[in-house]
Amino acid sequence: MAQIAVLPATADRFGDIARVLNPNGREQACWCMHWRAPAKEEATTRAARLCELTQQEPAPGMLAYLGAEPEVAGWLGFSRRSDVRSLQRSRVLPVGEPETWSTTWVFMCVTVRVGFRRQGVAQALLEAGADYATDHGATRLEAFPVEPEPGRRVPVSAAFVGTVGMFERAGFDQVAPTAATSGRLTRWHMQREVAPA
Repeated sequence: MAQIAVLPATADRFGDIARVLNPNGREQACWCMHWRAPAKEEATTRAARLCELTQQEPAPGMLAYLGAEPEVAGWLGFSRRSDVRSLQRSRVLPVGEPETWSTTWVFMCVTVRVGFRRQGVAQALLEAGADYATDHGATRLEAFPVEPEPGRRVPVSAAFVGTVGMFERAGFDQVAPTAATSGRLTRWHMQREVAPA
């Protein structure tokens, strides 16, 4: 089994975040900001806004490093539901009860770089992310992954939300299908109850 270390995505690791989320230096990259950014914000400001978040506590995500001479291998983006306003107003995903938003953490994005896949990186990110969220007061974790079609792999365009099986292995339970899709696949509401530290 490969040696994997998972660390909070802090400002001193922003270069590693960029290597995972925007390896080609695209001006219009998502930067895991879809739910976090204010409505109608320019896409070109996403990198700067994520950089600001890395300077705050808690971190906006986790980074996985692989190997004896660690190289960044993957990213998990997460947030308290109270900090992602567009999700609070969603018409296709459940918004939950406002009184639970501050203790509900949403796992938004799981990205593993080419060359590091199928080595347990995503699972290590989810497990470490659950511990981090719990240490910061989470009582519930949520995610909205897709269910692959039987015998087929998830299209790359949909893979960033993760798969139902990946989250099940990390202790999440299926709640219900949602009206949202990724890569034309239905996104499932998944949940895991945790005991805060």
